[in-house]
Amino acid sequence: MNRKKLIKTTAVIIMFVMVFTLSSHAAVKAAYPAWQAGTAYKVGDIVSYGDSNYQCIQAHTALTGWEPPIVPALWSLYNGGTPQTAATPVFSPGGGTYTTAQNVTITCSTAGSTIRYTLNGSEPTASSAAYTGAIAISSTTTVKAKAFLSGMNDSQTAAATYTINKSDTTAAPAFSPAGGTYYGNVDVTLTCATGNATIRYTTDGTTPGAASKVYTGAIAVTAATTIKAYATASNLKDSAVVSSAYTISKNQTGLPAHILTGYWQNFDNGAKCLKLSDVPQTYNIIAVAFAEATANAGEVTFRLDSSLASKLGGYTEQQFINDIAAAKTKGQKVIISVGGETGSISVNSEASAANFANSVYSLMTKYGFDGVDIDLENGINAAYMTSALRQLSSKAGSGLIITMAPQTLDMQSVGSGYFQVALNIKDILTVVNTQYYNSGTMLGQDGKVYAQGSVDFLTALAAIQLENGLRPDQVGLGLPASTRAAGGGYVAPSVVNSALDCLTKGTGGGSYKPPRTYPALRGAMTWSINWDATNNYDFANTVSAKLNTLP
Repeated sequence: MNRKKLIKTTAVIIMFVMVFTLSSHAAVKAAYPAWQAGTAYKVGDIVSYGDSNYQCIQAHTALTGWEPPIVPALWSLYNGGTPQTAATPVFSPGGGTYTTAQNVTITCSTAGSTIRYTLNGSEPTASSAAYTGAIAISSTTTVKAKAFLSGMNDSQTAAATYTINKSDTTAAPAFSPAGGTYYGNVDVTLTCATGNATIRYTTDGTTPGAASKVYTGAIAVTAATTIKAYATASNLKDSAVVSSAYTISKNQTGLPAHILTGYWQNFDNGAKCLKLSDVPQTYNIIAVAFAEATANAGEVTFRLDSSLASKLGGYTEQQFINDIAAAKTKGQKVIISVGGETGSISVNSEASAANFANSVYSLMTKYGFDGVDIDLENGINAAYMTSALRQLSSKAGSGLIITMAPQTLDMQSVGSGYFQVALNIKDILTVVNTQYYNSGTMLGQDGKVYAQGSVDFLTALAAIQLENGLRPDQVGLGLPASTRAAGGGYVAPSVVNSALDCLTKGTGGGSYKPPRTYPALRGAMTWSINWDATNNYDFANTVSAKLNTLP
């Protein structure tokens, strides 16, 4: 072969290799639809975002701030063809040494997966026993579990060893709820892990004994009380004496035990425009939406929207201030809400925390606001927002009202920023009204997936907060007032009432049953008062009537 022919042949080969390589690369990096807020995604959907592709691992409706790189609970990186791996199962309680038999539950965050397990230490396979409910462990056992889902790689194997050292002593009683400060009366229940045990207790601070009262039902605590209790059982030693102290707050905010919160819109978006004086007394808290950010980090300001004022016939700032004062004489509380869907308020340093506290307090002084609502939908720094709210509390005093309106994703775990803030300021927090709408599907307290727009979505998600540190009087249910008020998640007010009954009384509800009842549950919130007015106040009239019947 001559040199020219060799060069030409070599060039052809190189070009072929380049074309083949580029074509193969293109096949791997196939063009997928770009991620878009407002789109409903199902498990397995693939989108592109930035320079990467992502696969949906939990069905949901996307919102701004839920971009794939930010929410690994909803999206995982997709490499162009390799199946994703199912999430590793989780045991509850975790492995360890216990003095009584344990009922072990196994959950997996991969929706639709099947969990299979073994109790003999062997590796689970597709033919192993399928998990259908709690597993009773009464002796030392190693449980192994694996999740399987068609189209995905099998999960990693989860393993936990349970050692049951049965004691010769009766288990000590447990208190529910735990001791602490409560608004209004609280019913305390006592349980014992030892079967057929008898619990004796006192409420006067003395040590209980054989002549003390036998526990037969919930103990009503209406004033500061210390409950002491112990348990006895046949053929076992008596348990240790345990105690729990309860403080009943005088409720310096002046709010009733159960409240209805609504947002007053300082803008015109098609809902009925209202003066503050138009808001009916069925609303206990009126949250003025919204304060605006200034050029100084953390600082907020407020002004009446000029187009709204014009549409209301020339609503002036002084009239607005007078209306706030008039609402307060009727027993209503008026607070300023910061954030909203387009809010850009950022508190991420000590300087911005001080700016936030100072500016909010300035608005409270000028307009007569009773407190603040935190409705930040674009991220929250737990440490600095905690600092800001504590600084505000020190300025405003014990009557300060602090409410929060996180999205559902913000309250899925105690590790989220919003949840951390709520727990950090638990001693000064009034209520968290989670927005149970515009969120697609989410995990409930039992680890199962629930779809918005159902009573189970409300009860199963609210129980996450109720079972993870917040007092029942600090938990409210946030819903849209009409189908036009949100992109999704609307339920009829009667469904809200069913959820309230389920959580406070154990009646009504749907398939999800909470682990206990929460008679002190604080109430409900709606977006918005204006949309409710457009709907003839169906939400306020229906839900407030139910709140008046709660314990």
